[in-house]
Amino acid sequence: MMRVGQSRDTHRLKPGKWLRLGGVDIASPVEVVAHSDGDCLLHAFAEAMLGALALGDLGTHFPDTDAAHRKLDSGKILSAVCGMVKDAGYTLVNADSTVHLEVPTLAPKIDAMQRRVATLLDVPISRVSIKATTGEGVGPVGRGEAITCDAVVLLERKKGDTHD
Repeated sequence: MMRVGQSRDTHRLKPGKWLRLGGVDIASPVEVVAHSDGDCLLHAFAEAMLGALALGDLGTHFPDTDAAHRKLDSGKILSAVCGMVKDAGYTLVNADSTVHLEVPTLAPKIDAMQRRVATLLDVPISRVSIKATTGEGVGPVGRGEAITCDAVVLLERKKGDTHD
């Protein structure tokens, strides 16, 4: 059995010096406004996996009202969700994403982000796709007010596993 999950995560931006995306710190004139470390891409991947298994959303598992999650490394969030996927008897077939961000240019960091995400997901890098685009000056992304990340994942039941 296969299951698909999708998610979109958006964060406001403010002037800054760096942002974390895909588990990679990137020099940037903007940073996210967030309760955790604000890694929009890892949040989208984690929530897509939760959605594929009908396990709710990130806020259910990692509420921003809980002080324990303040400045939480989103890699820990993704790793915890990967554990839920494995416990449910599934493996990740592939993960695809698009980052919508006006600045900085992400092309030089895509390979590092793919490597880090593949490590966190415990899959070969060939199963992780990360693309980036701008807002072309239109809307909150285009005006540099927000970052949005879209993610889609495909999960497959492990052979021999019978629970749903």
